[in-house]
Amino acid sequence: MLTKLNFPRLYRLYRLLDAGRLRALARRSEMGMVFAGIAVGVTSGLAVTGMSLLSRELHRLIFGISDIERLSSSQTNDKFLLLMAPVCGGMLLGLLFFILARTRKKPMVDPIEANALHGGRLSLTDSIIVAVQNLVSNGFGASVGLEAGYVQLAAGIASKLGLKLQLRRADLRVLVGCGAAGAIAAAFNAPLTGAFYAFELIIGTYTIVSLTPVVVSALVSTLVARLLAGSDFMIDVGAFGTVVPADYIPALLLGAFCAGVGILIMQGVAFIEELARKSSVPTPLRPALGGIVVGLLAMITPQVLSAGHGALHLNLGRDVAVPVLVGLLLLKSFASAISIGSGFRGGLFFASLFMGALLGKLFAYCAPYFAHATLTPVIYAVVGMSSLAVAVIGGPLTMTFLALEITGDFPITALVLAAVITSSLVVRNTFGYSFATWRFHLRGESIRSAHDVGWIRNLTVDKLMRSDVKTAKVSITIDDFKKAFPIGSRQRVILVDDSDKYAGIVLVPEIYASPVDTDDEGKDLKDFIRYRNDFLQPQMNAKQAAAIFDKTESEALAVLNNLIERRVVGQLSESYTLRRYSEELDRRRREVSGEI
Repeated sequence: MLTKLNFPRLYRLYRLLDAGRLRALARRSEMGMVFAGIAVGVTSGLAVTGMSLLSRELHRLIFGISDIERLSSSQTNDKFLLLMAPVCGGMLLGLLFFILARTRKKPMVDPIEANALHGGRLSLTDSIIVAVQNLVSNGFGASVGLEAGYVQLAAGIASKLGLKLQLRRADLRVLVGCGAAGAIAAAFNAPLTGAFYAFELIIGTYTIVSLTPVVVSALVSTLVARLLAGSDFMIDVGAFGTVVPADYIPALLLGAFCAGVGILIMQGVAFIEELARKSSVPTPLRPALGGIVVGLLAMITPQVLSAGHGALHLNLGRDVAVPVLVGLLLLKSFASAISIGSGFRGGLFFASLFMGALLGKLFAYCAPYFAHATLTPVIYAVVGMSSLAVAVIGGPLTMTFLALEITGDFPITALVLAAVITSSLVVRNTFGYSFATWRFHLRGESIRSAHDVGWIRNLTVDKLMRSDVKTAKVSITIDDFKKAFPIGSRQRVILVDDSDKYAGIVLVPEIYASPVDTDDEGKDLKDFIRYRNDFLQPQMNAKQAAAIFDKTESEALAVLNNLIERRVVGQLSESYTLRRYSEELDRRRREVSGEI
């Protein structure tokens, strides 16, 4: 029961928790961002733990496995169940697609796209929908991981918090990175991995300003997940001696080999998605058809189901024949491609780790051909795991720290670093995309990372141009032109034809510098017209406009509404465009460095 003595304390607490004060603290103080990172870390840990427990409960209820079993390592003998579970999941997912197609018209945005184009703005509702779809896909056995749902949900919560606090664009992007860092850290019990996942893949850059909130979020999220669910994702590499210089040669070759396999996997997924789009099968029915294929593959071996946590540990700890490894690798890659290509929600994060481990163990059979090499098959599996993951997901330091945190061995980490750098270099120079950015490319987007390019797209010609421009008919004589535009009145005049379509630009000083007789009424302006087919459009951004100025060597150009009507709606100069572009660029640099 409240007494009079309680009210002053409650009032002080209310003032402390007042939304306006929290907003001011987060906007004006670096400590405010740290507190926001802590809050995001707690919510990320809760979100990851909740989704993980729900997924395992679905596996238990649907496939009848025990609480301690993993689906991909279970000994399920009911072939009909293995076939029908992914089909039923596909039907349920198709029903969700059918409902969403009639209720939500805007495409869903993931954290990379949000940070690259929208300043960190994510819809929490869309994030929850994606997480539910991911749970349905994984829970019914589709060959996808939960990491995409983890990151989407945690980043969506972080974005919602940042919007409530009215954070600046740069701070909101960092807070979204905090959510992603917390999600990956909690999923793998690996705070360094989560932090560098945020830096390399979600924020797109590393700065001192963003270091503390991101790392704090990853640490807090890891602690929350450990307290609630514990962690069993560790790899025992056993005793193998010391890493010698000769071990780096097979590691580098394995990295290059994984890069090639990763490119094939990404192109395979894209091929199946394109095949599904070109088919006459309605979108809501595609997951069910994909579920049939996944179910048939699961009848061969349940190891293709779900993300593959159990299968990874199952194959790391025992000797497996080469034909079995090759068959399992082909089945898992095909199941993952079919799952994603047919519409199941999820990602390739853990699937790439599992397939990379299989590649590493296959490569270990070639180890005797490398003189003086001392590595064991388990170490090759760890190197392959990180190398394939960096080829598909990206983030060399992310995958290097993942190897460190799941093995606890520094010499192996040095090998992994050499391999993942090789893999990343090969992919960038031969393919140029990670899985996420490759999908953006297929959609027509030009982004290749989470670097903030949205402000460039927002700085459009429509916002920069002058709309109060005067035009003249192209048919008037030079004498009439001089009467309408005395020397010194303006530098250039835009000409239009009789139907008000753009015809070009005339430089006024050139008219007065011409030796043409001013009393000659028969002369017109055609000999003075420039830039007949060079112009800007309102939707172009400042960077595109600057490129056109440079190409045409013009100081100013007309802005037309579109290519068909060719109506003049404004005029833009090169000097103003470059000045505004430089100002915005400097502003973003100062935001990143923490100067504003």
